[in-house]
Amino acid sequence: MSDEQLDPGDDLAPLSVRVVSQQIGDYLGRLGAVWVEGEVAEVTLRPGSAMAFIRLKDTSADISLQVTCHRSLLENGEPLPPNARIVAYAKVNWYAVRGTLSLMAREIRQVGIGELLARLEALKTLLASEGLFALDRKKELPFLPRKIGLICGRASAAEKDVVENVLRRWPGMSFEIREVAVQGSQAVVEVSQALKELAKDGEVDVIVITRGGGSFEDLLPFSDESLIRLVATIKTPIVSAIGHEQDCPLLDLVADFRASTPTDAAKRVVPSLDEEVERTHLLTQRLNKRINSIIDLEIQKISALASRPVLKDPQVLITSRAEVTFQLLNRSRKSFKAILQEARTELKEVRARVRSLSPQSTLDRGYAVIQKGNGDLVRNPRDVKVGELVQLRLAKGEIGAQITGEVPTKAVIQKQKEKGK
Repeated sequence: MSDEQLDPGDDLAPLSVRVVSQQIGDYLGRLGAVWVEGEVAEVTLRPGSAMAFIRLKDTSADISLQVTCHRSLLENGEPLPPNARIVAYAKVNWYAVRGTLSLMAREIRQVGIGELLARLEALKTLLASEGLFALDRKKELPFLPRKIGLICGRASAAEKDVVENVLRRWPGMSFEIREVAVQGSQAVVEVSQALKELAKDGEVDVIVITRGGGSFEDLLPFSDESLIRLVATIKTPIVSAIGHEQDCPLLDLVADFRASTPTDAAKRVVPSLDEEVERTHLLTQRLNKRINSIIDLEIQKISALASRPVLKDPQVLITSRAEVTFQLLNRSRKSFKAILQEARTELKEVRARVRSLSPQSTLDRGYAVIQKGNGDLVRNPRDVKVGELVQLRLAKGEIGAQITGEVPTKAVIQKQKEKGK
């Protein structure tokens, strides 16, 4: 213990067992009477005692309470069969001396089938409104799972039916089996735990939850709300095979596939090897027949082509094509020569026109180009003055000249020639 001394007036000061027990009793005493529902696990009637003792279990959890009642409450009512569901109107009693708690029942009623059906129908309506039974959320079963998860009763006929029928259809299939309680207060807890384990197994591709037939009460765990909501969250496809075909717990509605019996579940989770071999054989035959049909058709086409005259004597086709080619070649040569000659004639004419328009041609005909000293052309007699020096460009060269006056007439030129003689 700590060396620190506790102050008796401190809130942390320890209380005596008597005080704590008394405070618990006072608190529980203020709760009043309540209706409690559960499953009868055990009824004890002690000789000489006016009281009866009932161990009441929760229907979906591993929890129980002690219920005490007057013996006459049981003797005057209907006998309580094992695992009967009851509701008890009871008040909490705290036994301070032993530090134990129990319920003191003033009234006990068995829960009738009608009431259970009404509750079940209300739960079904609620879950359906939330979309848990919708078809679009159901997952397809794998064609051939790597491993099958199986949740079933311990050494049950349902387990045997599933395993034997699966192996008969597909020898060598692997299983991951979880044997659990499939009725009673432990069923929901154990089935839920097994479901979580198999859902985490990466090799399990489909999970089968199965049990044989039973009474309405025996199958109630498979309509438990917590189990149904858990199934709705599992990603692995789930097959429900509970009871017989006429039985329909809520698990059938939320599962991805509902099998009418454990044997039917086996047929749904694996294909038949014999059927697949036969199907493969038929498909192979059909494929071979189709291939042979295609080959025969192509042979007919080739034969039809080979029977054509041109293919019987290919030289005919070559000769006819060669003649056409030679004709086209000769025609092309003639056309090319005509075009070339026409182009030559046109080029010659163009050259003649170009030459006739050339300044050099003008000079060759005896004309001259007169330029002033600054290079300007003389086009008019008024462009020069008497005595001005000019340059004459002739066909074969250039000469200088001086302007002496007006151009002499032919008569003047003739006189000058005569004087010179």
